[in-house]
Amino acid sequence: MDDNGAHIGADGGPGTDGVILLIGCGMREYREYLLAGAAAAHPVWLFTGEEPDWQAPYLTGHTVVDVTDRAAVLAAARELAAHVPVRGTLSWDETLIVTTAHVAEALGLPGAGVDGVEGCRDKFRSRRVLTEAGVAQPRFAYVDTAEEALTAAAEIGYPVIVKPRGMGASIGVVLAADAGEVAGAFRTADEASQIGAVPYRSGALVEEYLEGPEISIDAAVVDGEYHPLFVARKQVGLFPYFEEIGHHVAADDPLRTDETLLGMVRAAHRAIGYRHGITHTEVKLTARGPVIVEINGRLGGDLIPRLGQLATGIDPARAAVRAALGLRPDFTDTEHRTVGIRFGYPPEDCEVRSVLPPTEAEGLLAAEAIAEPGTELRLPPNGYLARHSYVIVTGADPAETDARLDAAAALVRLDATPLAVPVPA
Repeated sequence: MDDNGAHIGADGGPGTDGVILLIGCGMREYREYLLAGAAAAHPVWLFTGEEPDWQAPYLTGHTVVDVTDRAAVLAAARELAAHVPVRGTLSWDETLIVTTAHVAEALGLPGAGVDGVEGCRDKFRSRRVLTEAGVAQPRFAYVDTAEEALTAAAEIGYPVIVKPRGMGASIGVVLAADAGEVAGAFRTADEASQIGAVPYRSGALVEEYLEGPEISIDAAVVDGEYHPLFVARKQVGLFPYFEEIGHHVAADDPLRTDETLLGMVRAAHRAIGYRHGITHTEVKLTARGPVIVEINGRLGGDLIPRLGQLATGIDPARAAVRAALGLRPDFTDTEHRTVGIRFGYPPEDCEVRSVLPPTEAEGLLAAEAIAEPGTELRLPPNGYLARHSYVIVTGADPAETDARLDAAAALVRLDATPLAVPVPA
């Protein structure tokens, strides 16, 4: 520990290259591969709410600070920069990307810009900005009450999507097929917003339902120039909710070079003013063309960047570090595969006793339990991301990959006790 309360790693310090400041880290199961990749690309200093555990071997140093307190994080960043050269800032936590943008601005470092990140984080603001710029958007309205939601839905036309203003991972997103379902959908979205960041709590967006498959594009943005890394095809389930139960990435996916799609996404990034960093853009492929669902100012979740790395060889963590430094990443494919992931969900709300993933299956690359014994898993709307496991496989093409995912997921053994479902208030 130095005399300012910051903890320096065993290598004795960052040296002349300085450090990348990583704000928050996330769960080991989902983010360790990114931390390892970032540390291999550049020395990493972590701002964390508690003493590092599994993260420690990858760190040059760390500072314990309440990462949810923006003022405390800014003060700690200024203090760190006074003693350690900070070359860039980075976060892959949805709830911390706005704070990270403020830190980059305060330290004069490359970053997305506060306006650019707010254009991602605030879904209502994003809708307004992109619509004004002429980027294809669903019809939408922001509402504060169930009555306003009902009026908006009638004007937009059924079915509609009702979702929180500032959540991620499809949490609180509900399909309302008719007027009788709007009040319940609004309540679900409004309640889900209460666990998110304070500026985006309460109310909901009511949006036109878009028919068609959904994809996501992870990309690096350097000095406002958009560079796609890989495209993921999304699988959703647990209707009428939109839990993301799987994805697949193909190195030869034609959408990686589709000029209509990429032209629209580039226009969207220009409209929100995103400067430096990584984004994860979700798009519906509709009969009228590609339409943006949302832009997220971070790498994708659900291990999508890991799938991209396995499929193309492009290291997403290294790309994120270079973008944070204001440098263009390397976009050269070194792998040419199709890779997919499937998450295991219980058939009902339950308490986990054990999860046993398979050790062998056709094309299996990884299989992990992600719910410890004693974990309560509750399905929407009583809970979200109620996952007990995942399997990752590779196949010759998307169809074979999906078939292998079905087979590998069927081999997961879940032992659990059913839970009583709470009665809605």
